[in-house]
Amino acid sequence: MSNPSISLAVRRKVADLARHRCGYCLTSQNISGAQMHIDHIVPQSQGGTSDEHNLWLACAWCNSYKSDKTHATDPVTKEFVPLFNPRTQQWFDRFTWSEDSIHIVGLTPIGRATVVVLKLNNEYILPARRHWVLAGWHPPQT
Repeated sequence: MSNPSISLAVRRKVADLARHRCGYCLTSQNISGAQMHIDHIVPQSQGGTSDEHNLWLACAWCNSYKSDKTHATDPVTKEFVPLFNPRTQQWFDRFTWSEDSIHIVGLTPIGRATVVVLKLNNEYILPARRHWVLAGWHPPQT
């Protein structure tokens, strides 16, 4: 989404750092068919700033489902944990791809809680991932 308080230079820097991929589901801007959003990791409604250290790239789905959430319950341990932070945490430390590369699997409480709350395996993205796998565009390796 466009936020006039975030300069074009900062937007470009964030997109470049994120390698033009959603920080949560790793969907690439090149295959998403939609403009990526600039996500406030700590939402402005909770005191987060538009400083580049609080910003990352997110697809429309992930940004919408995340909304103003910062924490969620891990479905396995029932712990209330922070959501994955794509700016400070490594994706492959918290998640992996299913054997068929279609589903994102949470490996840790943070990963599992993020998969559930952001609906990283929602009914709309799974068919797209199937096509991306067949085309050889998915999954991203790093």
